[in-house]
Amino acid sequence: MVGAEPSRYAALTAHSRAAASPVVPRAGHSKRRQPHVRDPGAKPFLFVIALAGLAPWGRCAADEFDAVRAQVRRTLVRDALPSMAVAVAGGGEVLWEEGFGWADREGRVPATEHTLYPLASISKPITATALMVLRARGALDLDRPVNDSLGEARIRARVGDAAGATVRRVANHTSGLPNLYQTFYADEPDRPPAMDETIRRYGYLLSPPGERFHYSNLGYGLLGHVISRTSGMDYADFVRREVFLPLGMTRASVGIGPGLEPHRAILYGTDGRPLPAYETAHPAAADVWCSAHDLLRFGLFHLKAPPEDQRRILDDGAIDEMQRPTASMGRDRYGIGWVLGAGRDGSPAVRHGGGMAGAQAQLVLVPARKVAVVVLVNADDRRAVDELTQAILAVLLPEEPGARRPGPAPRGGASDAPPPDVSKLSGTWRGRVHTHRGLLSLVVRVKDPQDIHVRLGEQLETLLNEARCEDGVLTGVMQGDVGTPDASRRPYHLHLELRRRGEALCGSAAVISLPTSRGGAMEYWVDLRRE
Repeated sequence: MVGAEPSRYAALTAHSRAAASPVVPRAGHSKRRQPHVRDPGAKPFLFVIALAGLAPWGRCAADEFDAVRAQVRRTLVRDALPSMAVAVAGGGEVLWEEGFGWADREGRVPATEHTLYPLASISKPITATALMVLRARGALDLDRPVNDSLGEARIRARVGDAAGATVRRVANHTSGLPNLYQTFYADEPDRPPAMDETIRRYGYLLSPPGERFHYSNLGYGLLGHVISRTSGMDYADFVRREVFLPLGMTRASVGIGPGLEPHRAILYGTDGRPLPAYETAHPAAADVWCSAHDLLRFGLFHLKAPPEDQRRILDDGAIDEMQRPTASMGRDRYGIGWVLGAGRDGSPAVRHGGGMAGAQAQLVLVPARKVAVVVLVNADDRRAVDELTQAILAVLLPEEPGARRPGPAPRGGASDAPPPDVSKLSGTWRGRVHTHRGLLSLVVRVKDPQDIHVRLGEQLETLLNEARCEDGVLTGVMQGDVGTPDASRRPYHLHLELRRRGEALCGSAAVISLPTSRGGAMEYWVDLRRE
């Protein structure tokens, strides 16, 4: 699914690898920095991301990234990856940009730092930047209901008040909107519906605005629609004119823009074969393509260290506002388009990842050190991207002697996890699943954690697998058919997430495509009452 951030969908992704390409070319420009003399008065900085403790950068030789280059080549062979592209800045200066492997295996086109890759969910901070441009011009109020900027198709509230779904809450994933991930391939007959139609099908609140963080591609699709309606321009045209061109991002586009076709990376599936071109139903959430070089320029702008040829499209206050945490997402927090963490000394760490069929991407910023790291790959291998990102950060921010490295977060296995407490939900719950094609009856019979049965419509009763109950929220996985054309485009399982609200048990039945398919996710409202 789009987006590499924590969610209940992430664990559903499985990977298989094809045989390694027999030749791994090294291509692209490599810019090495001169040895840096560290300021003896500089305070040590420790950055924590993905459980890695890192300290001040500065005592490095000119060939400091050679070990990382070797790691890239080993990774390409180990994981049978077609290519990777990296771009790195430290102290606000570009230090290293390079491509490795094949952007196009069959055509033997080597990857460079100027090759375009899909950014997937890194499209979100780009969309958020465009949103802030409109706000800076007085054309948009982040704290007004998003419905004020929509047309006839508007958000409805299944629970809570739709007026509370402000532009800001949509941007920080606390509006209550469901998630949505729909891909449309060139070799398939279906095409993305108009955004108004998508809103009619899925534009309803699953939880009251502000209650919780719930990652939503639909939300950012809506923001792209808001940008278009407010500016009077197509979303792609507005982002190109008001974000990409002023920042000097000439190899960046929503989709593949005219003239950029020869510079795109071919995307490869888990079987190692090229994927057909595709687009999503929510382009502002997922459809930006960009080179590593240009994404680094975007990162430098948000580090307040723009290259001399960049135009300031936002002032420092707007950049700070985007990086101010306003929503909790577990260990991290979310601002406006950015995932936010912190170093051990409290300094902020800013990032966003992205993942979709045939692509993974990562952008990490460390504002206190003006550090930016970009890693892009044209295959679905998040592990490789995370490992390489950490290796680069270890060079830029090496550990101080004697520094305490954090250990891994404790993980409870299935064998030692306490059984879910379903005693307060015991009994038979009856109600309906609401879809844009109609209503389906749903019966949930709760006896004990190993005996929760579900019947959807007239289908066979089935066991709710992987059942959990925490803080009055019942979750589990089941088989079933919700009967919508959107869902039937891919094989899927249903994931229930039902929350006790007074005398009701309500929430969502989420369609999650099987890992072997081309991906898809959508959520339908569920409302049950106990007999």
